[in-house]
Amino acid sequence: MPGKGAASAESQKSTKGVLRITNVSAPTLEVFKAPGAKGPAPAVIICPGGGYQILAYDLEGTEVAAWLNKLGITGIILKYRVPNNRDGAFDDMQRAVRVARAHAAEWGIQPDKLGVIGFSAGGHLAARLSTNYEKTAYAELDETDKVNCRPDYVMLLYPGYLNDSGKVAAELPITPSMPGTLLIVAADDEDHVDDSKVFDKALSAANVPHQLIVYPKGGHGFGLRSQTDPKVWPTQAADWLRKMGVL
Repeated sequence: MPGKGAASAESQKSTKGVLRITNVSAPTLEVFKAPGAKGPAPAVIICPGGGYQILAYDLEGTEVAAWLNKLGITGIILKYRVPNNRDGAFDDMQRAVRVARAHAAEWGIQPDKLGVIGFSAGGHLAARLSTNYEKTAYAELDETDKVNCRPDYVMLLYPGYLNDSGKVAAELPITPSMPGTLLIVAADDEDHVDDSKVFDKALSAANVPHQLIVYPKGGHGFGLRSQTDPKVWPTQAADWLRKMGVL
């Protein structure tokens, strides 16, 4: 991808039970095909969080791919550029959707059922894509960059950076043509619950199909490991995917 990379070599380490990857200069897609699929399967590009500093690659990446596989969905983890490279990460996000659609036949996925799920900073990245898909953010590299990068549906888990003084951040222009959106957050996640509520209100005003789920307690960064209120979110997300016609 064009643009800047990290100043140091890519590295990873496990801290507090989470695999953390940083200094990413070469973005990648890791594909986990839906097992036993008899035909093309829906697919979801997974954007781990980490404050645009690191990527919580197992907590919000490989474990999420395993959950999607159980639903018959192919999971595709995006290792986007970090740290401190939001524009590079967004370029990687747009390119990821295009690459996935361009390889739909090869990877056995349905190009019209390609969604994105993002966690924390990855949720912001997914929201940025869902509001800024009409214009390529980087100089076109090849024919793949002529492929549509609009996701068909978006799931945002405790997303950050959506709210600016009670309004949706200026870099996230809400329009009626946006894809259907699911927002999930805990009420005691004080740094992020307002982001989801402000975004939810704007989606309602624009008549974008969406759902906001707020759990009383759960904190931030629970992924699929919560033992409290958010532990039911995978079931509720699957129900939403059925309502959206993905499953």
